[in-house]
Amino acid sequence: MSADHKRIDPDDINAQAAQWIERRDFGTWNSGEQARLDRWLTESAAHRVAFLRLNSSWKRTERLIALRAPSKPSVVEPKPKRNIVGIAVLTFAFVAMVAGGVALRLSVPQYKTYATALGGHRIIALNDGSRIELNTDTRIRISDAGAQRQVWLDQGEAYFQIKHNATHPFTVMASGNRIVDLGTSFLVRKEQSRLEVALIEGRARFEPSNSASQHPTVLASGDVVVATPDSVSLTRKSQRNLAGDLGWRRGVLVFDYTTLADAAAEFNRYNRQKIIVADADVARHTVVGTFPATNVELFGHVVQVILGLRVEQHKDEIIISR
Repeated sequence: MSADHKRIDPDDINAQAAQWIERRDFGTWNSGEQARLDRWLTESAAHRVAFLRLNSSWKRTERLIALRAPSKPSVVEPKPKRNIVGIAVLTFAFVAMVAGGVALRLSVPQYKTYATALGGHRIIALNDGSRIELNTDTRIRISDAGAQRQVWLDQGEAYFQIKHNATHPFTVMASGNRIVDLGTSFLVRKEQSRLEVALIEGRARFEPSNSASQHPTVLASGDVVVATPDSVSLTRKSQRNLAGDLGWRRGVLVFDYTTLADAAAEFNRYNRQKIIVADADVARHTVVGTFPATNVELFGHVVQVILGLRVEQHKDEIIISR
């Protein structure tokens, strides 16, 4: 096994690099020492990176010392075998480099990531009593910064039931937009170029990504915001329709005079076997009913019997046509 594939400790490598620079600048250096350093550098890319980084830090420190040193008469003195001050400065540079790396890691936001597979459903109970339900093929990140209550919806759909705390408001980030809890339950669905936020109960504030042209909106029960890269619109839905939108929490899809095209698109969110509607005329047919989200065969059978359409079952797809 080569040196690059061994399990190595970055701190050990940094310490070795510091020792090489110390011996080069403050010890007895000769061609043999240089050859041994060259071999060490060729053993691993990690060796080369650590040496170059520390050497660069050491050179900058040397320049600072030269700039800050007061003018003194030129005195020729024998070079000591080991320069204690120089070694101390080098050690400080090494410690500063390592500490800088730790600080950089600490400054990066820390998250806990939760996700569901295609057709999956997951409930996340938070320490503050809030609950988040993830629909099919969904991924969120939750801030792990103590009192900060912030979630990023990276893809999919999630239902939020939030315990309100005016001191530490709960916020959801999606497609650059921000939803701020004001004591509420709401549904957020993120698609490639479309974001939909439906207020189920209570209130929330929607802050659009383009705050220069759009103002924040306080949403009440039944309000639905649809945001695209170019626009933000606000409509209302009945409680009956909102309940239908949440059917996935019970494992079902609810269609209320939904076009066949839209119904197929919904089923395709939950299943690997995709529904393909053959032409535009067929796509305009409407369907009414409640169906298991992961049973595309049952849906195909109903479409065939009720609508009199042709349904072809294949391994990876169902084709609906006249």
